[in-house]
Amino acid sequence: MLQTISSFDRIGEENAFAVLARATELGAQGMDVINLGIGQPDFPTPDHIVEAAIKALKDGHHGYTPATGILPLREAVAKRTLDMTGVEVSPDHICIMPGGKVTMFAAILMMGEPGTEIMYPDPGFPIYRSMIEFTGATPVPIPMREENGFAFSGDEALSLVSDKTKLIILNSPANPTGGVTPQSEIETLVNGLDKFPNTAILSDEIYDVMTYDGEEHVSLLSFPSIRDRLIVLNGWSKTWAMTGWRMGWSIWPEALFDKVRKLAVNAWSCVNAPSQYAGIAAIQGPQDAVTDMMKAFDRRRQLVVRRANALPNVSCKTPKGAFYAFPNISQTGWKAKVLASALLEETGVAVIGGPDFGILGEGYMRLSYANSEENISRALDRIEEFLNS
Repeated sequence: MLQTISSFDRIGEENAFAVLARATELGAQGMDVINLGIGQPDFPTPDHIVEAAIKALKDGHHGYTPATGILPLREAVAKRTLDMTGVEVSPDHICIMPGGKVTMFAAILMMGEPGTEIMYPDPGFPIYRSMIEFTGATPVPIPMREENGFAFSGDEALSLVSDKTKLIILNSPANPTGGVTPQSEIETLVNGLDKFPNTAILSDEIYDVMTYDGEEHVSLLSFPSIRDRLIVLNGWSKTWAMTGWRMGWSIWPEALFDKVRKLAVNAWSCVNAPSQYAGIAAIQGPQDAVTDMMKAFDRRRQLVVRRANALPNVSCKTPKGAFYAFPNISQTGWKAKVLASALLEETGVAVIGGPDFGILGEGYMRLSYANSEENISRALDRIEEFLNS
């Protein structure tokens, strides 16, 4: 029997895709399935972005591009970064990636090896821990506690840093909780990292425009003291409803940029050319669609929180960012993954059990409100009926 090397036995996965596959299967069998599981906007990519890709194809952009992306796109990302954060970054430190996950893959692969530690949010995006374990590094969870609004505590995070810590992964606004970490907690952590100059930071800022109730996204680029060891992850998937385009960008410190360039050459060569021209149109074109999406997400957020808090033995903190709610179901008597499976199989509502996002996820489930208000209401009706029964 064929055997792979042991590191491949450590690779996990993102269960949202398994739930999506099962939901699709049930739908094909005739069940009316409402998907509150997958984290992708239900809006189409704005027309002007699609047209830019079509034009690029017609104009003959069919070949390879530089491994780090075409210069006009990297310049557009640099300009957007300046506009959003007030921080000037060089296009020569920006790498265009085939999706956001690839930045995680690259950063964790660079930093992780047996004998080292990598810190990551828990509950958090499952690929963080999966890739950490793949490298042989020890995963060290940073608790995202409900009583803190699913933000990390700067002091608690600092208490977990050691001389073995090679990388700290942060994510705000956050998946799966919708939590937004206050600037004061970020400052506490950043100031304390002066004692650990060899520890790098990966800041996952893919939901940077998705904040509510007057909250403002705080980019880690705002802290000059860590700029020389900071990697920033961002992209097009969430903001411009471009999940299937597989487009991300990352900003790297000078010491690491050539390493990620070489990894691109070895692994994916470059991002497909017409998508890169679409990326320029997304950043430089009208943002009306983004504004409209955010208004819709806000209405849905309020609907989800109101309805979730009305469920028997369920409570739900109001998320401050992204498009997820993370209701507490610990008083229902159900284990989270068992409840999620039962809801899909028996009611046709797809949600994700909290443990799929980490060891601290038990007692919660993730509801994505990247679906219509009508479907959200129908889904919560079904969940309410199920729990009452």
